[in-house]
Parts: sequence; C-alpha cells; structure tokens
Amino acid sequence: MSSEKDPTRTKILKATLDLLEAGQGKGVRMSDVAKAAGISRQAVYLHFESRADLLIETTLYLDRLKDTDARLAASRSAKTGVERLDAYVTAWAGYIPEIYPMARVFLALKETDAEAAEAWNKRMQDMREGCEAAINALDRDGTLKAGLTPKQATDILWTLLSVRNWEHLTIDCGWPQKKYLQFLKNTTRDLFVAD
Repeated sequence: MSSEKDPTRTKILKATLDLLEAGQGKGVRMSDVAKAAGISRQAVYLHFESRADLLIETTLYLDRLKDTDARLAASRSAKTGVERLDAYVTAWAGYIPEIYPMARVFLALKETDAEAAEAWNKRMQDMREGCEAAINALDRDGTLKAGLTPKQATDILWTLLSVRNWEHLTIDCGWPQKKYLQFLKNTTRDLFVAD
C-alpha cells in the first residue's frame, strides 16, 4: 500500500526521516519512531516488518518527496544512448546535493549498522540500474566506446557518480555544482562514447 493512501504509514515515514536528519541516524530505533509518530511500537511493526524495511521505505519516501520520477523522465524517454547518458548524469548529479544530508547519515551508519547498510546498498543498487540502462542504451546504439564491456562501463559510471566523489569535489575541493556537473558530462562522454 502506498504511503500516500495510508496516513499512519506516512506519519511513520515522516517521523523516521525527521529523526534521521535531526540525529544523524544515531539511536533511531522502532520505538523512537513510534514515539515521534505518536503511535504504538506495534503499529510501526504492522506497517514495516523490520527496521531495515523501514529505512529502505524511508529512502523511497524521500525519493517521492523529491519527485525522482520527474527527474528521470528525460533519461527514460531519451531517443539515443548519448542523450540518455547525458540526461541520467544530469539528473543524478543534480539530485545528490538535495539528498546529501540523508546520504551522509546512511554513509556514517552503514559502517556499524547492518540495517542501515542494507538500506543504503539497496538504494545504490537502484542507482546502479540507472547507470546500467544508460550504458546499455549506448551499447544498443553502437556508440559505446570500443574496449569496454557494458558491465565494465556500468561499474565505472556507477563509481564516478558516487556520493563520496561528489562530496570530495564539491565540499572538500570546493567545486561549484555547475562545474561538477559539466565535468561529469564531459568525462562520461569522453570515457563511454565512441568517437
């Protein structure tokens, strides 16, 4: 059942998101979520089997709030592989700054929290599927650079688009977002598109 049609589920997801953002993820247990949502712990478990499920659904809830489907529309409807690659890179690169506060929480938690790691890994696998779709579109068009298999190219693109790389370039190195995006678009074309 979608959270938009179930106000209790929405309340739980919102409370989880708020707790994660406020406390950098520390100590967010099912009982904490129940208290913040003003419901019983049992009610939380009626909606989410486990804490891992709750954390995964919270990341999906954030995606709905940020309307990722609209962000990815240009990539999904692109006519060529090059267009799809550019659109996907643009969408993801523009999304990272908006989700970075939550991503930072999961990156910190995943080292010691198996359920947070599961949620983060699930979301990064979803992102990898977007990378794979862009690379496969290049391969179908015959425009994937020679010497790269689609899997190798997907692995490289997935790595280039990591939150940690964005963090290093924009925060640690001080690159403006516009420069970061242009660098990624130029680099991905150079790496993956045949001359």
